[in-house]
Amino acid sequence: MSKKRQPAKIEDVAARANVSIMSVSRAIRGVDGVSEKKRREILRIAREMKYVPNSNARSLAVANSNLIGISLPTFAGEVFADILNGMRRTFDSAGYSSVIDTTEYSPEAELSWVRRLLSWQPAGIILTGLDHQPETVDLLRASPIPVLEIWDHTDTPIDICVGIDHYRAGQMIGDHAVSLRYRRPAFVSTPRGHDTRADSRLAGLRDVFARERGTEVLSARPESGNSFATGFDGTDELLDAGAPDIICYLNDHMAFGGLMCCQMRGLSVPQDLGIVGFNQLDLASVLPRKLTTVRTLRRLMGITGATQLLARINGVPTERSKPLPLELIPGETTRAQI
Repeated sequence: MSKKRQPAKIEDVAARANVSIMSVSRAIRGVDGVSEKKRREILRIAREMKYVPNSNARSLAVANSNLIGISLPTFAGEVFADILNGMRRTFDSAGYSSVIDTTEYSPEAELSWVRRLLSWQPAGIILTGLDHQPETVDLLRASPIPVLEIWDHTDTPIDICVGIDHYRAGQMIGDHAVSLRYRRPAFVSTPRGHDTRADSRLAGLRDVFARERGTEVLSARPESGNSFATGFDGTDELLDAGAPDIICYLNDHMAFGGLMCCQMRGLSVPQDLGIVGFNQLDLASVLPRKLTTVRTLRRLMGITGATQLLARINGVPTERSKPLPLELIPGETTRAQI
């Protein structure tokens, strides 16, 4: 019978990398004192040796910290504010403080922030979405600090994940549009690559219409200054280019911009054009017509994510990946269901 292979220790990684144990520890924690080239080499060796930081070391690293680091793409709009509100109340009630940074949707900015944060040895780290630099993933998987990814959903998170399936959201919108007999769909969003959630929703929408109607989904991604302007300009662009019978938007703010564009052009909604938003933001409750949109449980997402992360910090077993439900809310900006 072959002898069971013993797990690699930090001493083994140090010996193979020809550095001190302290250098390995600094490289894994993202602390200054190791050159960038050497740090990459140490992380590569640690992965190859399947080195996992000792669970006791994890406990020691976070025992004296009550700080949670939270990375958000932006402070603009309600979506991330709602998620943050749910998280912070949960952390406050448990005696934890939070420090927040924004990336403006830049994976490079996120990586820089993660490096700085690791040097503070926080109790936990929260990232928005799944679009990270490979180096960010390597750093966090090698770190003893619990990590939560929020807003997106995956079965293979860095550590734990609470979010929604944005591809499925696009499919849900597509299924609803097809059921209402729409045939010429379009999508308005931010520029490609700016927000991967937008790309996922568009992919889901396109797959439904390709399967059910054999048609393409037009898209407009204007470089506008805010969501309202993006919705207006994107709608203007699509109406100039063709004749969509329904336009789906990245969020309700963009959908409002689309409604204003239709009004300026003398188009009736939903008689001439269907409009679909996303997120069921507060704006949707004060529009003259009830907006067709998708409800996302953002505050609950923040509370659930924070609760799961606190469990991880305190050594309590928890779900690795938790998807939250979506609900399509039919409104008066699309055709009535027959």
